[in-house]
Amino acid sequence: MNKEIRGINSKGKAVYNMEQVCFGIDVGGTAVKVGLFNTEGELLNKWDFATKRTGEGKDILRDAADFIKEKITELNLKKEAIAGVGVGVPGPVMDNGEVQELPNLGLGHFNIEEEMRSLTGLKVKAGNDANVAALGEYWMGGGKGYRNVVLLTLGTGVGGGIILNGSVLAGSKGAAGEVGHILVNEKEENTCGCGKKGCLEQYASATGIVRLAKRYLNDSSKASSLRNIPEISAKSVFDCAKNGDELSMEVVEKACYYLGIAMAHIAQVVDPEAFVIGGGVSKAGEILTETVKKYYNANVMDALKNKEFRLATLGNDAGIYGAAKLILA
Repeated sequence: MNKEIRGINSKGKAVYNMEQVCFGIDVGGTAVKVGLFNTEGELLNKWDFATKRTGEGKDILRDAADFIKEKITELNLKKEAIAGVGVGVPGPVMDNGEVQELPNLGLGHFNIEEEMRSLTGLKVKAGNDANVAALGEYWMGGGKGYRNVVLLTLGTGVGGGIILNGSVLAGSKGAAGEVGHILVNEKEENTCGCGKKGCLEQYASATGIVRLAKRYLNDSSKASSLRNIPEISAKSVFDCAKNGDELSMEVVEKACYYLGIAMAHIAQVVDPEAFVIGGGVSKAGEILTETVKKYYNANVMDALKNKEFRLATLGNDAGIYGAAKLILA
């Protein structure tokens, strides 16, 4: 039977109209990323465009819908070949698609699935961006091969997502997985952005690691190559630690100590097979995973020791992979 070629994927492979596909959309504060996938999880193509902050945020959804429709026309996709559109957004999403508020996008209470369905005429499933990223890493990234995975993203803050038996643990209001705000130090005097004190995010995020480094430098006269760096970053802390800088290694140990404690708490609730660490800090590599593993095993019950600690592999594409998987789940 002859098959009409609809396009060429990123690996130069012909893609045919008989093949079922879906779109994954990751809506961010500055850009909207869009991926086209087949049902096997192969990324056929990807695009992005700037997030528009007009029309009380509703233009973001209209722009995304218009973009999808343009690609459908451009690639000559048959509607029956499109499984649907998955969407990840920065905020809690209830199972029925309702969101209370997406402050970073200027959107209030509405049903994102109904809105996108009416704009595209396609099946739509939406989720919180951190949970969706976790689903992406579980499906085709660092968590592939496991059914129970916890993703921690160490970036400007600490995000997370929990996958149990292959499904996102979203909670009653779509707000589960806020692992960055687990209390790890009740003696902390500074306040976290969430309003609490002593949250994991204050120590294991990129900004938290820099804060720790500055505190160590101020409280010690110990020689350190960090003192020669005008703008300290989490990367510079890990780089100096890898080069044998003693004070930098103390900072790494402290950040990983708190991260290990938080992971131990998480494991004692959801018992994952593997932890996957993503975000910019994860680029530190083995020094991060091995140090965290040490403190995890020191603080968790015996039955839960020796979990797998993996690095995320999808990078900024985790969101579009996970959004697509929402449709294919």
